[in-house]
Amino acid sequence: MDWVWALYRKYIIKSLKGAGLPSPTEAEIEAAFLKSLAQSTITVLVQEPWMNSVRFKGLHRAPVAELTGLVNDPMNWLFERYGGGKFKLNFHEGWNFVATQNFKPEGEPKWTDMPEIEF
Repeated sequence: MDWVWALYRKYIIKSLKGAGLPSPTEAEIEAAFLKSLAQSTITVLVQEPWMNSVRFKGLHRAPVAELTGLVNDPMNWLFERYGGGKFKLNFHEGWNFVATQNFKPEGEPKWTDMPEIEF
């Protein structure tokens, strides 16, 4: 989960400062992180060729609480469900974009015939 903390840290500090805490303590930052994470969703997208370019096909979106396997071991979680490819994980707290992280598990893609999720 350290990789998720690294993604959120800057977002959390900026949010706390905007809420009137110009110098938040580590305890305040950690508490805000846990609260934010509990209210966040992850969207799983994969890069696919499209009309002489690339696009990102949405594969899955769920609250972070439902995706603990993805948070704990993203490469294996992605590979087991979708095979190989260039994946992008987007984190949102409500409507607010938090961060994105890319992963590239090697192997045959399983996602090519999967339907795209509605956004």
